[in-house]
Amino acid sequence: MSIRPPFVPRGVAYRDDEEKLRLETRNGVIQAEFIFHKAASWRQGEPLDAELLLELQRLAVNQIYRCAGHFRDGKVTLEGSQHEPPEFEKVPGLVEQMLTHLNERWHVDPATELSAYAMWRLNWIHPFFGGNGRTARAFSYLVLCLRLGFAPPIEKTIPELIVEERNPYYDALSAADEAWRQDKLDVSKMESLISSLLAQQLAALHFRATGKPMHL
Repeated sequence: MSIRPPFVPRGVAYRDDEEKLRLETRNGVIQAEFIFHKAASWRQGEPLDAELLLELQRLAVNQIYRCAGHFRDGKVTLEGSQHEPPEFEKVPGLVEQMLTHLNERWHVDPATELSAYAMWRLNWIHPFFGGNGRTARAFSYLVLCLRLGFAPPIEKTIPELIVEERNPYYDALSAADEAWRQDKLDVSKMESLISSLLAQQLAALHFRATGKPMHL
């Protein structure tokens, strides 16, 4: 017998757009600090789990949406996208499948491929009522940092660089979605994007260290 998940509160918790922007900025800083702390304290062999995802989402939407820290328990639609997220009853199982894939491929696939898969798959599952994009970008970056064994010490993270120019990110998600509709797992376009943005990060670090531009 299936057990219906607990009721997930919906709606917004902020008063106006100005407060929302302030909360998003604050939450982004806190979420980034969590990623850096996790990357520094993570133990080799420690598996990725659903609690980590829930915490990333809670930090992203705390005091913005009432669903903070909960998987959705209802239908969602995506405006401007051909993708229809799966039924909410399937969300926990799909999240576990995603995490199993990442944990099993951890020492097989390169960091950029694992990060690209996490980015696309979490967006595809769309497991929350709010904060899916921010959580997917944060989770993908955390996967990259954990697999590398450190967080690159630079001013702008990959999630921040994506937000500055979203079109390549949306194109990469669409390409992976199309491949999946054809029963193929292909996140190569997302991996290429993440690789390029990682190169930008490392070039920025090189410039900070040397004062000289790095030719990519």
